Amino acid sequence: MADVGGAAFADLLPVAREATAIARGIVRKHAPRTVAEKGERDIVTDVDLAVEDTVRAFLARETPKIGVLGEEHGRTGGADGEPWWVLDPVDGTANLACGIPLCAVSLGLVWERRAVMAAVDLPFLDTAYTAAEGAGAFCDGERIRASGQSAISHAVVSVGDFAVGEGADAKNRVRLDLLGRLGARVRRIRMLGTAAIDLAWTAHGKLDAAVILANRPWDTAAGVLLVREAGGAVLDRDGSPHSVDSAATIAVAPGLRDQLMAEVERAYGAE
Repeated sequence: MADVGGAAFADLLPVAREATAIARGIVRKHAPRTVAEKGERDIVTDVDLAVEDTVRAFLARETPKIGVLGEEHGRTGGADGEPWWVLDPVDGTANLACGIPLCAVSLGLVWERRAVMAAVDLPFLDTAYTAAEGAGAFCDGERIRASGQSAISHAVVSVGDFAVGEGADAKNRVRLDLLGRLGARVRRIRMLGTAAIDLAWTAHGKLDAAVILANRPWDTAAGVLLVREAGGAVLDRDGSPHSVDSAATIAVAPGLRDQLMAEVERAYGAE
């Protein structure tokens, strides 16, 4: 599939939409019955596993030559140099386990270290986002665009979760410093607990920026494409264009790019 172009990737969008619709049905019909620790303050539920297993099986039938990277089972199938699906079966598992209806199913197609197609479904909000590279971003079939905000004092900015595990203290000092800086300047800060919604709502103009000082492809790949196709910018912590290899995921309305990135730079300078 190495010679497949952007138009052919867009032809796979119905597959991605159907996959996330199947996942929506599972999330809505089955409340978590088991919650297990899979890392430090990191959990997985039986719903996460059911969604990933079901979506993987569906993708294997529909696109057998394309591998899958999933949060729960890692990477399987496919060949080096070929496109691959990247799946977060439930982004916002902690919310789901607590009965908070902010979670998402995130499915992207990655090609040459960037997402070229995206489907993000918000099961409890009955909302589906889609994008294909060069074809725009959509919410339930309607074209969406990033915020036109240019005054940081009017901005609503979401911030990603705090770090856990090795090195978390140093990473969280940066996050706390940045929170203080943004808290003194922006209209409101939000912490939603799901990177996929942070990015989808930045693409939709509901948020003016999302600052996620981490980058796990299953969390971010699909949402990054939504933001770009909606006219927003997505950057690494140093201001370079975001890729699946980036250290951070900073999505921002174009008019706020310089102001927001200046605060990020200052927070890292205070390390």
